Amino acid sequence: MPCAQRGFTLIELLVALLVAVVLIGMVAVSGSPNPERALRFDAERLAQLLSLAREESQLRGAPIRFESGSEGYRFLIYKDRQWRPITDDGDLRARPWPTETRLLVERADGRRSLDFGRDLVEPPYRVVLQRQGATVVIVANGLGSFEVPE
Repeated sequence: MPCAQRGFTLIELLVALLVAVVLIGMVAVSGSPNPERALRFDAERLAQLLSLAREESQLRGAPIRFESGSEGYRFLIYKDRQWRPITDDGDLRARPWPTETRLLVERADGRRSLDFGRDLVEPPYRVVLQRQGATVVIVANGLGSFEVPE
């Protein structure tokens, strides 16, 4: 009695290979860096830091200014009649952007700077971050709330 060989057919092997390729492709896409997701993460962190800077300026009784360039950003405090970088607060320390980032402040009054501590209530404004073709907006309600809408 001849022994029948057992194994996979060519179609079964191709189907298994196709499933493996699709799974590997899904993992590769989900693990690849997404510029918009990274920018959104940075915007959410910045929104929290802006809120913290506003509270800190009221606690210290001194104005705090936010400055940004394409390479990074920092917070300054007005002391002894001049703006000085904040060095005694780990949260409000100077930080680099991961890659070149453009930041625009859109205010009704046209001012481009963000200063905290002088007014408890100010007109709402937007902070727009742009990087590698992605754009994310931080919305400030003028009362201390900073949000990154979906």
